[in-house]
Amino acid sequence: MAEENEMTFLDHLEELRWHIIRSLLAVVILTIVAFIYGPWIFDNIVYAVAKPDFIFYDWMCALGRLVGYEETLCVEDIPIKIQSRQMTGQFTMHIASSLFIGVAVAFPYIVWEIWRFIKPGLVTKERKFSRGAVLSISFLFFTGVSFGYFIMSPLAVYFLSSYSLSDMIANEFDITSYVSTIITLVFGSGLLFQLPVVVYFLTKIGMITPAFMRKYRRHAIVIILIIAAIVTPPDPFSQTLIGIPLYLLYEFSIFISAMVLKRQAKRDREQDQYSEI
Repeated sequence: MAEENEMTFLDHLEELRWHIIRSLLAVVILTIVAFIYGPWIFDNIVYAVAKPDFIFYDWMCALGRLVGYEETLCVEDIPIKIQSRQMTGQFTMHIASSLFIGVAVAFPYIVWEIWRFIKPGLVTKERKFSRGAVLSISFLFFTGVSFGYFIMSPLAVYFLSSYSLSDMIANEFDITSYVSTIITLVFGSGLLFQLPVVVYFLTKIGMITPAFMRKYRRHAIVIILIIAAIVTPPDPFSQTLIGIPLYLLYEFSIFISAMVLKRQAKRDREQDQYSEI
């Protein structure tokens, strides 16, 4: 019996190993593809947020024309100059940006592999509760990535490149600092947008209720500010950029939790009525 239990445990480890191997293989393949097209990706994706013709600046300019603040909201130039002050700077950032794209594109597949490993250990009721989990997690991740790339990154780049204490100080950024900032904002947003999914499952198992989340809303704001300080560059502007959507996600998560409890209560009432019959 002990040998059977040991073999069962080893079988689970072996299965987990293959799930991890397949996930890593997907990341490696996509990273290699991104590395091959590195120059195009950097010019048209990574560095695009630092160009005045980026779509976000078009949105801001259109908003400026609509509200009568065209001169204020229209961006004609971004005073930024990127340099590489280390011999390995460009090569290292080429690898880093390729790896980030590989992980981001492979994210739904990685989640699916994790789900395939977890699913056999769930009971029927738990499987029903988690139906659509891979799709929801992937959707929220790419929504967060899109928010980080199309809104947070251009705002941060424009603000930080335009900010000046003195005309004697020129804003010339190292490529490591620039790429790291973009990756942190984009990938951090993708991960932090998973909050509603986490709250959904915690509500399902009874660990969180809407009343609990409302009661500790102030504590949550403090935690959000701490998280924003960790996942963003060390400047108040970027921290505010990610703190505001996180707070809105927290409020949305309260709504999700309330909907889950409402459906559970309705299901319980229907079961009670059926039992009485």
